[in-house]
Amino acid sequence: MLLTPEVLTILILNLIFTLFALIAFVLAIKIYINWNINSTSQIQYSLEKQSFLASTIIKYIFAIKVPLFLFFIFALDKISNVLTGAMCAAGVVDATKYGTYLIILKIVNIYLFAYWLKLHAEDIKDKNQPYTKLKFGFFIVLFFLFISEVVLETVMFNSIEIDKMVSCCGSIYSSSANSTISGLFSLDTTTILTLFYTNYLLIAIFYFLKKRYVFAVLNILFIIIALISLITFFGTYIYELPSHHCPFCFLQYDYYYVGYIIYLLLFAGTFYGLVVGLVKETKKNYTLSLLFNSLYVILLTSFVLAYYIKNGVWL
Repeated sequence: MLLTPEVLTILILNLIFTLFALIAFVLAIKIYINWNINSTSQIQYSLEKQSFLASTIIKYIFAIKVPLFLFFIFALDKISNVLTGAMCAAGVVDATKYGTYLIILKIVNIYLFAYWLKLHAEDIKDKNQPYTKLKFGFFIVLFFLFISEVVLETVMFNSIEIDKMVSCCGSIYSSSANSTISGLFSLDTTTILTLFYTNYLLIAIFYFLKKRYVFAVLNILFIIIALISLITFFGTYIYELPSHHCPFCFLQYDYYYVGYIIYLLLFAGTFYGLVVGLVKETKKNYTLSLLFNSLYVILLTSFVLAYYIKNGVWL
């Protein structure tokens, strides 16, 4: 499986990223230990130049990491064509015990890299660079998570057996499946929708109340609740099939790649919500969070309403 063009592309890029990330990691340690903005020494001057270099490396890793994640999902879809039983990326993820953990780690790392980028943007706006030690200390931790992702990704691809039967998304995401996610389907639809719309309503309320930490926590909860409701309820209206719960299939051409819009809206909305609590409380961050979260809710709700208008019944 490692010899497929898509996988080779990912592994080569991972190797390049690792080399550059290692350079940034070494520089980050030096900066974190020795940084003193009030110093006029030659060492501080050198650290300021190294800070610019390390920051540039990290920015470009993130700039390519987001589209690479989308390419990763595309690669999983391509691989599914050669795996017996797989119909989409879900079958490839389930083909090894590492797939689910890798997806979760990738999502977490995207949020963390985006957080670092926002922290950096706020840092360079101030001539005193108040977040320099914090952002490079944070990158030291982030580096190990990034390396863990690279290693886990390599292990996952290497563990895939082409001649082994795997499960399709229809059997993985069903109430009868013997998996962790199958427990979600025991949740009552009314409960799921109540949590989803209540969570969104609270985000809207605290947008006006401007309680930054509560707003950030609500956005963290919204990530989880939004994904659960997408898999268990809204996804079935996108597919117009009550038994189809796959979170990957609507990323395909058959559904006009609407999944990419859905996930990007959710990421943007919740990320700016986290920025409010963790980086800087500004009206712009509040507004962007509410805007993207609102577009996410409107888009998913429109699939449900469109189905009912067209067919006169609910799924």
